[in-house]
Amino acid sequence: MKGLSLIKFVIGFCLGCLLLLMPLSQFQPDSLESMRTLAVQLDGRKKPLDTVAKETVAKIHGSTRYERADGSKEDYLSTYLAMWFNTRNWNEEPFVLVSYRPLKEATGLDLERKQFTFQELMTNGPLTEIVRQAHQNQLSDRDLSRDQREALTIEDRLNLLYQSVGDNTLPIVPHPEDIKGKWAGLNEAQQLYAPETVAPLMAQFAMMQQALLRGGDTHLSMIGTFATELKQGLTDLSTAIYPADATLQREVNFNHFHPFAKAWQLYALAFGVMLVSLWVKPWDLYWSAIGLFTTGIAVQSYGFWLRMQIAGRPPVTNMYESVVWVGFGIAAIALAFELISRSRYYLLAAAPLAVVCLVLADSLPAVLDPSISPLVPVLRDNFWLSIHVPTIALSYASFALALGLGHVTLGNYLFSPGAKKRIKTLSQLTYRVLQVGILLLTAGIILGGIWAHFSWGRFWGWDPKETWALIALLCYLAPLHGRLVGWIGDFGISVASVVAFNAVLMAWYGVNFVLGTGLHSYGFGTGGSELFLASVVGLDLLFVLVAAARHYGWLGGADALSTAENNG
Repeated sequence: MKGLSLIKFVIGFCLGCLLLLMPLSQFQPDSLESMRTLAVQLDGRKKPLDTVAKETVAKIHGSTRYERADGSKEDYLSTYLAMWFNTRNWNEEPFVLVSYRPLKEATGLDLERKQFTFQELMTNGPLTEIVRQAHQNQLSDRDLSRDQREALTIEDRLNLLYQSVGDNTLPIVPHPEDIKGKWAGLNEAQQLYAPETVAPLMAQFAMMQQALLRGGDTHLSMIGTFATELKQGLTDLSTAIYPADATLQREVNFNHFHPFAKAWQLYALAFGVMLVSLWVKPWDLYWSAIGLFTTGIAVQSYGFWLRMQIAGRPPVTNMYESVVWVGFGIAAIALAFELISRSRYYLLAAAPLAVVCLVLADSLPAVLDPSISPLVPVLRDNFWLSIHVPTIALSYASFALALGLGHVTLGNYLFSPGAKKRIKTLSQLTYRVLQVGILLLTAGIILGGIWAHFSWGRFWGWDPKETWALIALLCYLAPLHGRLVGWIGDFGISVASVVAFNAVLMAWYGVNFVLGTGLHSYGFGTGGSELFLASVVGLDLLFVLVAAARHYGWLGGADALSTAENNG
């Protein structure tokens, strides 16, 4: 990279950095900054109230923004404060997410609605019966049906809403001397401190509630003032125990900066610029696209670093983190190959996939829970956690990149069958990425076996997660060996890169959201849409079938590719 290329790269990188600063208001503290950085001991760690508000609203509502019946929109902190101070009738607010269509059919809920009121769900007889049966199955150690698992998720949301409304037990009062001691709510603080010490704090809390009830910008400023005094009073109770303001502010900044959302925006912009450089030859913007793409990787890396600082562990312990990590892996692996080959196709294949991963992670908090929670015992060995899970996820990223390249290749077979040189190049690029994916998945399975030996006393137990990881490996080994011995050619390897990814989807998504059984229960979840995913897979396979029909001339228009390639 010399001369003009370096200048274009720097321009692209600087443009990306400039976009990160927009809007400038994201860096300006508001009147509720003290409220946002109020420390809460919850879910096994101390975190700012801003995070508590974001996680609570997302878990109950399925989004961090709430649109009320009158059309007004609220951010998560405003909604949470309305719950915490109980300033409206939450029995009748359509706030609780119910997204699983079969459960709505079974319980007689409106199929076209996604949010329902607390009262509607609590008085729904069929839903109550499904929850009762689910608890009975749990007590009898029987497997739960999908409806039952979804119903328990609804029960959790209702319980969380009930606990959050008018919650005087929210643990914001620090323990006097034990850093690991249990914090208390304001109503329970007299168990830790003298009544005359707690009384001013309770008065400030009451004044905040009154200001919130009155509403308006003036009263919002008053809430900020009272929150500042409350926070200072809580800090003074136990300065050695209360978290440093910089620690709390770092997490609030992470919440508001949205590094993963900014990363996918940069990836999308780099994709557009690369398309322009490919189609408009006089505008050679290749290195500008690389600069933008690199900025996206840099900001996503920064997001990972911040999340690791907050959590104190590698960010790969749940489905949300694995989706974000796979998006990062797709981009990073593509950039490495792109810098080696200068082909442009790696970035074109990777950018849309990385965008999809990060958009899904950013827009589905009820399905891909982004909250930072304590690790289950099996995950607390950070050494194995740091090498096994990232390795497996990076193999998924490699196969996803091969999926993207496979689509680009099949698109050329379908629309430009005469571009033999380009098709040959794309097939070689796909083959290289598949080799990397197989290497990573094999290493990940072996590392998982060693970890299982230390954790569960055996290397292999045919657990669903283990079994499907092995199936995915075999699904990719077969076409690679077939190509090596000449059984399949360039077209065959392109088809395999697309079709075999369904095994990865099953190992990654299906075991967690469809099967929901096995020792890897810490990764399970509910709320996923199997029908939507099945539709996407079906359309994708239809695309492969159409490309095959075009390639082999099944529709009466065989292309001009060689006979040897047709045999592939």
